[in-house]
Amino acid sequence: MKTTALAERMRQTGDAKWKIYLKARSLAASGRDIIEMTIGEPDVPTPPELVEAAHGAMRSGRTTYSDGRGEPGLRNALCEHYYHKTRRKFSSDHFLCFPGTQTSLFAVLMCVAESGDEVLVGDPMYATYENVIRACGADLVPVSLRPENGFRISAEDIAKKITPETRALLLTTPHNPTGAILTPEDIDAIARLAIEHDFWIISDEVYDELVFDNHTFHSPLSHPLLVDHVIVVSSISKSHAAPGFRSGWCVGPAEFIKKLLPFSETMLFGNQPFIADMTEKAIREGSSVAAGMRKRYSARAALLEQRLTSESKLVVHRPHAGMFAMVNVASTRMSGSEYAEDLLNKYAVAVMPGSSFGSTLDSWVRVALTVEDKSFDEACSRMIRHASSTQKAVA
Repeated sequence: MKTTALAERMRQTGDAKWKIYLKARSLAASGRDIIEMTIGEPDVPTPPELVEAAHGAMRSGRTTYSDGRGEPGLRNALCEHYYHKTRRKFSSDHFLCFPGTQTSLFAVLMCVAESGDEVLVGDPMYATYENVIRACGADLVPVSLRPENGFRISAEDIAKKITPETRALLLTTPHNPTGAILTPEDIDAIARLAIEHDFWIISDEVYDELVFDNHTFHSPLSHPLLVDHVIVVSSISKSHAAPGFRSGWCVGPAEFIKKLLPFSETMLFGNQPFIADMTEKAIREGSSVAAGMRKRYSARAALLEQRLTSESKLVVHRPHAGMFAMVNVASTRMSGSEYAEDLLNKYAVAVMPGSSFGSTLDSWVRVALTVEDKSFDEACSRMIRHASSTQKAVA
């Protein structure tokens, strides 16, 4: 049977990057004591007040068709939320609501780039970016994120990749998988490139409320030069520990949102009113769980760095935000993929190979910081014993 060019483009990626995650789940289901440190699932349940808000909205009849733009109350809450974040004034015409950040990003890219265009994206990148760019038909152009620059994307490196076909730069800040945060200077230099070469900046900011102490988040949405060049996508999945509710949005120039609306309505015609009501409550009242997650994830990152640095030759990149830390495993003489497979098979710890996120991280693995403290410390011990065994094998 024939399929479309879109289906063929998507087929090329497959499940290979999730091999360790899937294997770990299978081993755990068979009864093995696996410490899973692969995906970024919040380490707390969705706050009960948000669950009750959704439940109450359903009981009150908020199960009808919705406004294709997103429910008015939610969009008004987002206007106030982003005014406090950026000190820019927004109207509800600047927002569209979607089922999560992923759907928002897909819709935005479908209306920004197409076949023959190019989308720049930092390498490493979040694992789904390759497919959302493939879906719109554009070519993905990787821009290496250098460890010596703290894995922050640099305007100098971006400039080398710009061509007449460049239509967008896809940013993640705070960054997944490295936890890097762009500085105001970074954003200013990137903004000047976007203006000079007339391309969009699409900023995925789903981790903006998981920034650790002594670090500050800065959004391209706040930059005065980028009023007509930046689109932000985000959700409550991470900030409010509500990934299963699939509630997100995009914010951008009103004229762009107007053009995006027909595509959005064709795809899904609004999100569920009862989830919109719950999300409005979440946005207006703020997160009751984000501060605790920030504290725990930062502490686990510090423990990982302290233990692996002092007790092994593994090198930890300390994140500034988010749910993950990167570990350089080059001292084991293995690639990240080989290391992750060996660590799982011999010491029952599952981490993600860096190559799942791009070619820059071939000698790295990503470690989730969302495992409870006792298991996290045990995972550190197992990683140290594994590293020691590889050193003896090399010797």
